[in-house]
Parts: sequence; C-alpha cells; structure tokens
Amino acid sequence: MAIELEDEREVVTKEENPEDLLPLTPAMFHILLALADRERHGYDIMREVDERTEGKMRLGPGTLYGSIKRMLQSGWIEELEERPDSESDDERRRYYRLTDFGYRLAVAEAERLARMVKAARNKKLLSARSV
Repeated sequence: MAIELEDEREVVTKEENPEDLLPLTPAMFHILLALADRERHGYDIMREVDERTEGKMRLGPGTLYGSIKRMLQSGWIEELEERPDSESDDERRRYYRLTDFGYRLAVAEAERLARMVKAARNKKLLSARSV
C-alpha cells in the first residue's frame, strides 16, 4: 500500500487498489460520475450532478472544490493543461478529467453499489422495476 502524508492527511497514490478505498463519499462518487464521460470545469460538474439527481444532490462550492483538491492530490483526477474550447471559454475555468486510477475507482464503486441494490431487491426492499 503506497501512502504519502501531506498536511497531516493521507494521500493515496495511484498504486493503491481501488477496492481498498471504498465506500466513497457521495460527493466524490458524483464528481467521478460527472467526469466519466467527458472533461468538465467545476460549475459544469455542479450542474451535471444537480441535473442527474433531479436536484436531490447539490454540491456547493466548498464541497466541490474541497473534494476536487483531495481527488487531485490522490491522483483520481487531473487538471487539463489546455481548455477544450479555449476561444469561447472563460480562461479562469479549470477543467478536470479522470485518471486511469480514477476510472477504475469509479467502476469499483459502481459495482459495489450495484451489489447493494441487488441485495435490497433480494430482501424485497425494492421491486424488480425500481432503480
């Protein structure tokens, strides 16, 4: 297990097994989900999470950027050096994307959650038509 200490917090490096980091916080999983299909800037991440959850999960700026900072330090996401559309975009925006490790971590958490939903169905907590 590769761990570095930074500012008295543990920062997990890319050599870590994704399964060892589960479960993720809801905010971190939603950020990984938002970045799973394309690069996004912070406000776009907040907007995508809000739309996907129909307003049930709202990431405020403190939660979003605090999570992004930890995820950058841990190697789950990375900041793009160039903006995707530099001509029509605000130069102050920072864009983020998943690293290979971040993608593997998102897959591991999605699989964990799928197992939980299956267990809930088996216990008759959800119908077969439920999410």
